[in-house]
Amino acid sequence: MAKRRSKKRTHAGANNPATPAAVVGHANSRDPKSMVIRIGAGEVGTSVSQLATDVRKVMEPGTASRLRERKANRLRDYVTMCGPLGVTHLLLFSRSESGNTNMRLAITPRGPTFHFRVEKYSLTKDIRRAQRHPKGGGKEYITPPLLVMNNFSNPSADANSKVPRHLESLTTTAFQSLFPPINPQTTPLKSIRRILLLNREQSDDGTFIINFRHYAITTKAVGLSRPLRRLNAAEKMLKSKKGKKGGLPNLGKLKDISEFMIGGEDGEGYMTDGTSGSEPESDAEIEVLETATKKVHSGKARAAEQDSDDEEAGANDNVERRAVKLVELGPRMKLRMTKVEEGVCTGKVMWHEYVHKSKEEIRELEKRWEQRKKEKEARKKQQKENVEKKRKAKEGNKKAGEAGDKDDDEMDVDEYEYDSDLYDDDDGFDSEGLEGDAEEQVNAQMEENGEWEDEEKEIAKGKSSKRKSLKR
Repeated sequence: MAKRRSKKRTHAGANNPATPAAVVGHANSRDPKSMVIRIGAGEVGTSVSQLATDVRKVMEPGTASRLRERKANRLRDYVTMCGPLGVTHLLLFSRSESGNTNMRLAITPRGPTFHFRVEKYSLTKDIRRAQRHPKGGGKEYITPPLLVMNNFSNPSADANSKVPRHLESLTTTAFQSLFPPINPQTTPLKSIRRILLLNREQSDDGTFIINFRHYAITTKAVGLSRPLRRLNAAEKMLKSKKGKKGGLPNLGKLKDISEFMIGGEDGEGYMTDGTSGSEPESDAEIEVLETATKKVHSGKARAAEQDSDDEEAGANDNVERRAVKLVELGPRMKLRMTKVEEGVCTGKVMWHEYVHKSKEEIRELEKRWEQRKKEKEARKKQQKENVEKKRKAKEGNKKAGEAGDKDDDEMDVDEYEYDSDLYDDDDGFDSEGLEGDAEEQVNAQMEENGEWEDEEKEIAKGKSSKRKSLKR
């Protein structure tokens, strides 16, 4: 089999898994897909551009991670391509004339569109710079993040509240549809590597504020001493393909391995998670079954193993206690919802934070939108009729042109048959060569009359003979 070609010079390869089986738990063609776009590529600035790039990393793998915007691109261009590419969500970042950074979440192809003002944000590089041991850049982005939403529904909200109940449910559904659903019974734990936390700040002043956080999930064995953990990590590193000597502990100054295990000659350096000051919370500890290969035994050996398990009264050596910790990846945003409208960025306003209308004004707007909708449908109908009319006219002209060519041929034959001016001579010939050697007869006659020398000069000058032109 031929070796698979890999481009290394001119093309940047995508961070896709080698096989679909590598994506465990989320390999489905019906999964939501998104595009994170910065509107006004040359006007938003470097910070907003980097923010859009960081949000693309959050939406991995179901997003256009290598999308390149141009100044000439408009929103209509992206909306047109959503259908053929199967894109279900658009996240649009822009900057207003007053300097405010805005984000719009649009569900294609029919909407609605949620308008947010980005009041505060921190880029991924800023968060990594503030951490002592930053994490990221590994296999965390192979699978979608686990979406955690908090306080999106207010129990005291109703249809007449400043933030109505139907708006809360609509916003919840929109954010839930960003990522594929998870089945707890079939989804393996190793496929959940990140968490996207959306926390709504509860307030009674009519504001809808969402805090956007992005974390990576890390686990650590609990109940083991630090030297033993270092030895386990070194063993795993040596077994892996990318083994490094730097992962091995330095035993050069010790007399025995026991000194390393107990933390010195007196054992004063022996520390576990329980004796150290960095003890994790007990609520963050879970029990996990270790993944180990089992040897297939015969029937007698299997029965003996089952009897020994019954005698041990349910003791399981494969259970391991691990502490779960979240490490922030970034970016971090504080989003304030300002408006919700129907359609993809063009439609009737369903809710506005600052503008509140009475029932009469709402009815008037409804009538106006209905009238506008009817006019739009009428224009579409008229355009369709005009296109069909032009198509039929074009086909008719084409048929008429073909028929006209045939009629012209027939008329030419009739003229040559019935026009007596073309047949003044008794011999009756066609000067265009239809009779074969008619031109030779003319030339011979002109040569006898001494007129051929004048004709030869006119032919050399590029002019046709007067006599010939008259006969033609």
